[in-house]
Amino acid sequence: MIHQYKLNGYNIVLDVCSGAVHLVDEVAYDLIAGFESTPRDALLAQVLEKYGHREDVDEEELRVCLEDIQGLKDAGKLFSQDLWRESEQRAFARTKPVLKALCLHVAHTCNLNCHYCFASQGNYHGQRALMSFDVGKQALDFLIQNSGERVNLEVDFFGGEPLMNWQVVKDLVAYARSQEPIHHKNFRFTLTTNGLLLDDEVTAFCNREMHNVVLSLDGRKQVHDRLRKNLAGEGSYDRIVPKFQRFVAQRQGSYYIRGTFTHDNLDFTEDILHMADLGFTELSMEPVVCAPGEPWALTEEDLPVLFQQYETLAVEMLRREAEGRPITFYHYMLDLEGGPCLHKRMSGCGSGTEYLAVTPWGELFPCHQFVNDPDYSMGNVWDGVKNPELGEKFHRCSVAANPDCRDCWARLYCAGGCAANAYHASGDINGTYEYGCALFKKRVECAIMMKAAQAQAE
Repeated sequence: MIHQYKLNGYNIVLDVCSGAVHLVDEVAYDLIAGFESTPRDALLAQVLEKYGHREDVDEEELRVCLEDIQGLKDAGKLFSQDLWRESEQRAFARTKPVLKALCLHVAHTCNLNCHYCFASQGNYHGQRALMSFDVGKQALDFLIQNSGERVNLEVDFFGGEPLMNWQVVKDLVAYARSQEPIHHKNFRFTLTTNGLLLDDEVTAFCNREMHNVVLSLDGRKQVHDRLRKNLAGEGSYDRIVPKFQRFVAQRQGSYYIRGTFTHDNLDFTEDILHMADLGFTELSMEPVVCAPGEPWALTEEDLPVLFQQYETLAVEMLRREAEGRPITFYHYMLDLEGGPCLHKRMSGCGSGTEYLAVTPWGELFPCHQFVNDPDYSMGNVWDGVKNPELGEKFHRCSVAANPDCRDCWARLYCAGGCAANAYHASGDINGTYEYGCALFKKRVECAIMMKAAQAQAE
């Protein structure tokens, strides 16, 4: 199976199963397109009719090109065999995932009132609450006890706004560090914040302890302030941007700015470049996920505009890189040579199995997007997972389980997509979020094109 497309002047051929990427001229592009479906003589006649007016194209040259294509096929770099053999699917189903990460909801409350918030302004359609140290400590103990032989463990401090429970965050980090030598574990922490409470003390602590920090900013002032307002209905841009700039200037470690684009800012590339011009080089911009009918919801009519935006962004990033002003865009981070193993390509993020979310009361859910949905409660940090059937369902939630994925050219890049998005779009975690699939495939096309352009520039 191959995927062919043209972007930014490149004719790109992706061999889906091997991951090989080929940049070809337009003649080879057409020969490859018909190589498997059209008899050789008929294919030669078609291509000669189209390109015969060119001095560099004749039948002998075309036959040499066909031999080269056959050579790539023989080498497993074109039209390679499908990896999804039944034996591999059965082997994957028999694997036993081990817990490695928790998303600690240390604050089910927030000091912003963002209109599009999936967490209902931080309370997840429930009561507002702060996690106690005792609950957080038990959650860390639960993680250690259920991590098997894994050494590296991950904890995300999430909300709401986790800085509203800052002392507990610090105390939990200290407790986890005290347990590392005892249990031979290594903790990596992440913090996600809207920035209102960032100060020098938080920055210094994050530099010591947080492997990654996620900062929420939607872009231009008018875009950000439209939906990310405080409790008084005022925009938050002017308060947080100076804090973010100061934080990033002092940051010793990973960070990225995470934005959300909606129907109101389909020109989201302008927001990404605005943030880059503010001095932020590590960037992400996610499509809003919300109920249809909301005024900020993305529509089918928006898709062509969004596709063009992703292409425009890729071209602009290449231009800035050539000028010595590179930026990183999360969705274009693609490793064509040493990417994830087959197991990871099938299992994705590991929600419900390797990764769980913990509420302020210690209840367990498959991930933060299922929190407070009673159908997806998995137990608690004291009694453990009391709904193993649900965990098994999430384990089976993979590329192999979704018939829509079997013939998709991007299946080895998305691992079946987000189970929560699939659930909210189709009512089934093994369903398909078609809108998200379309955007994901365009992002992969852009990322591959950028890799090709960078390779040619070397």
